[in-house]
Amino acid sequence: MRQVVLLDKHKLELRDVPAPSAEDLGPRQVLIKVRRIGVCGSEIHSYHGEHPATFYPVVQGHEYSAEVVAVGSDVKVCKPGDYMTGRPQLVCGECGPCRRGQYNVCENLRVQAFQADGVAQDYFITDEDRVVVLPEGMSLDYGAMIEPVAVGAHSTARAGELAGKNVVVSGAGTIGNLVAQFAIARGAKKVLITDVSDYRLDIARQCGIENTLNVTRVPLAEGIKDVFGDEGYQVGFEVAGVESSICSLMETIEKGSTIVVVAVFAKDPQLSMFYLGEHELSLIGTMMYRHEDYVKAVEEVSKGTINLEPLISDRFSLEDYDNAYKYIDENRATAMKVIIDLDK
Repeated sequence: MRQVVLLDKHKLELRDVPAPSAEDLGPRQVLIKVRRIGVCGSEIHSYHGEHPATFYPVVQGHEYSAEVVAVGSDVKVCKPGDYMTGRPQLVCGECGPCRRGQYNVCENLRVQAFQADGVAQDYFITDEDRVVVLPEGMSLDYGAMIEPVAVGAHSTARAGELAGKNVVVSGAGTIGNLVAQFAIARGAKKVLITDVSDYRLDIARQCGIENTLNVTRVPLAEGIKDVFGDEGYQVGFEVAGVESSICSLMETIEKGSTIVVVAVFAKDPQLSMFYLGEHELSLIGTMMYRHEDYVKAVEEVSKGTINLEPLISDRFSLEDYDNAYKYIDENRATAMKVIIDLDK
């Protein structure tokens, strides 16, 4: 079978390797035929040698949809012929976070495509507890995008109750877009998404996010006043990963409110402890997702509450994996979600 391995920075290799079979399955394992893979921005960082937690060589791919080929003797969640996706987290189940149900921050966490081999191959074996079955008729492209949607599900849950609150999302890339859509789905009163790119803000509007702001033309404080009036906003999501973004949120959010930091910062920002302390802000981190977030993501995409079609920028074959990475590099301003189609 075909397999794509990142050997080192800028070195992708297409290999021909033996395929796993039903005879290789444990009692609670599932053999899948991978059909679609979504390319993640973090994988591009690995490609450039800029991801500190990537172990080379490593098989690529952790956002995916697949067809179930065979199941182990004790598998109950799926059957051959089902379409599925699955969490890429490998956890120990024994550390403190795992024991209290926070396995997404497992002390020994490994993530496929970074510290463990991913799914960029024709066939793959995964464990039943990470499988989420896709509803009949769901697009395989959408199934491969459930992983980033689950990030939106988890991060918005981290903010607590959103119903009736005003929300600002700073950063309108794929994740910021999905965070904003999930805030709307969770009943936020008004949601404003900001960015420096008119293109990304246009995509946001196509996805149903009505209120957008280009902060290079209109200051955040002015845009907040225009959208929320005297109500201000009570929840902020930092998804841009730049110092000016999180500082602006801390300066403009209503006192006693919550900011969830979703982005990964290339450089640690300098924050005002005055705003954090004197304004009694809650600054909350968020890490990936848990199983219930995947289930919630599938549910909302299936209902049409989360609109994914405008986010798909282009598709490539498995043989063109390297060109897919180069395409994203060359189109940083416009590339949102690139899909690897294993059927091409």
